[in-house]
Amino acid sequence: MNYAEFYKQSVDDPQTFWAKQAELIDWHQPYSQVLDYSNPPFAKWFVGGQTNLCHNAVDRWVAGQGDKPALIAISTETNTEKVYTFAELHTEVQRMAALMQSLGVGKGDRVLIYMPMIAEAAFAMLACARIGAIHSVVFGGFASNSLATRINDAKPKLIVSVDAGSRGGKRVAYKPLLDTAIDLAQHKPGHVLLVDRGLMPMQSVAGRDVDYAALRAQHMDAQVPITWLEANEASYILYTSGTTGKPKGVQRDVGGHAVALTASMKHIYCGNAGETYFSSSDIGWVVGHSYIVYGPLITGMATIMYEGLPFAPDAGIWWSIVEKYKVTRMFTAPTAVRVLKKYPTEFMHKYDLSSLKTLYLAGEPLDETTSQWISSELGVPVIDNYWQTETGWPILTVVKGVEDVPTKLGSPGIPVYGYKVKILNEATGEVCGANEKGVVVIEGPLPPGCMQTVYGDDQRFVKTYWSNFSSEQVYSTFDWGIRDADGYYFILGRTDDVINVAGHRLGTREIEESISSHANVAEVAAVGVEDKLKGQVAIAFVILKNNAGTETPEGRQAMEKEIMSVVDNRLGSLARPARVHFVTMLPKTRSGKLLRRSLQAICEGRDPGDLTTIEDPISLQQIKNVMAV
Repeated sequence: MNYAEFYKQSVDDPQTFWAKQAELIDWHQPYSQVLDYSNPPFAKWFVGGQTNLCHNAVDRWVAGQGDKPALIAISTETNTEKVYTFAELHTEVQRMAALMQSLGVGKGDRVLIYMPMIAEAAFAMLACARIGAIHSVVFGGFASNSLATRINDAKPKLIVSVDAGSRGGKRVAYKPLLDTAIDLAQHKPGHVLLVDRGLMPMQSVAGRDVDYAALRAQHMDAQVPITWLEANEASYILYTSGTTGKPKGVQRDVGGHAVALTASMKHIYCGNAGETYFSSSDIGWVVGHSYIVYGPLITGMATIMYEGLPFAPDAGIWWSIVEKYKVTRMFTAPTAVRVLKKYPTEFMHKYDLSSLKTLYLAGEPLDETTSQWISSELGVPVIDNYWQTETGWPILTVVKGVEDVPTKLGSPGIPVYGYKVKILNEATGEVCGANEKGVVVIEGPLPPGCMQTVYGDDQRFVKTYWSNFSSEQVYSTFDWGIRDADGYYFILGRTDDVINVAGHRLGTREIEESISSHANVAEVAAVGVEDKLKGQVAIAFVILKNNAGTETPEGRQAMEKEIMSVVDNRLGSLARPARVHFVTMLPKTRSGKLLRRSLQAICEGRDPGDLTTIEDPISLQQIKNVMAV
């Protein structure tokens, strides 16, 4: 079967197509219905079937390849490296599951995981899956305020965290940030389970904080049975930024998630049991969930968890890992490749990379220069793929496991099986012609593995994603795109106010709210601006209540640092604007709407577009003046 036929069956006869893919995983109880779409846009997949993610990722491999590597935890920050076989991973996950149960965690309870890239974080995720608890991993780069909002929304019974992480040799204290977040949050967890890495001293809160090592010692021989879950029960919540200040909890199911990831590992990533997969992402992001923890392990592959930078101790570190563990498939972001491009290529070429078959890139648009450079240096195909936290696995790519369809530079590819993708005109809702810019949308039902809903808020799910066109109910990706005459898609950037910084999505509203908390800020606008290295960066324009002290360049610089520090403390350094500019007015329409696209266009040196509705043209000139300095 060629890919065109494969794809056609997936969208014309999804029942038959996904029933075939469902054979790739273990089911405790067969499903009675492949798809229930009686209440659109809510799709239920594999209704009535019972399965478990931890069973499929760990238990089913123990008998046949228990002595084979499963989890390879490497930290160049602490100079540690440990390989866990499937049997050892099975043991550690049961210990962690027993710990959680001893602290009162059961099926349906939420567990918030706030950890760096260490093995215990994977143990915690898999242990939750094992006992039917719902995990919510929060990226370690987030500060207390962001963490508190997620605690309030998920309402975890347990939080699992550490004393500290490390980045570039600099210790990052997690425990004080967590303590502050819990103080700020209305919801209070029953317990906090702490892994003490010995990186920084930490204060224990009596009656709440529990030492992982001490409790683990009591459960060394734990045997925790699998809790079988109906396919549509929730597996996890992962928060992603939106256009409002409140992050959206993307809720994923169990059965559809397992089937979609396993199928993607076969058809898209061409992975095989016994091989090694290396994704350089973080478990705090969706790539880390799908293609560090679950996808590779469900396929029976060894997976690498890496704590460290791509250029420390030198720019050859990733390639040394590829050589040592015979990595066959590698996944990273274009930003990381652009960083490595600055270093001499001998760091790459001194290692034997003959095991590597393909490099996959995602997170932000891939430029032709970066793609051509890394492909020629590695001597392997580079496959771009486009997807979102909400979908959990690729929307657009070339599915080499089905047919060796050619790639096109600058394009992530064509629609992946199961996704009915099209481009609609933003104003009319009509389907765009070839090379006509519009909004990338997906017809319902979304395929297995995509988000079920916004956690605790079905209405927000419908309103945010499915109500953007009056002509029809379609899922909006909020990305501009074009489709060429050959059917290849090109992604052109966001239609909403979400910034994509090195593959990490940040809401402009969140950044604006944090800046507004500064006592001297009267008004603020933040926009995402194109950046050659990171894809996008945030730029903020601020109106101060009192300009005293900012008349000089030195004074403005000091105020800029103050405001950046506020963002660091409230959201984390990831959200820090690249620049903060001071103005006396912001460009708005006569009805008071901020002209964000015009702001962004000026920052990027483009035409600001139609300004007939602007209230005061002087405001736009001010922006041009500060950007010219």
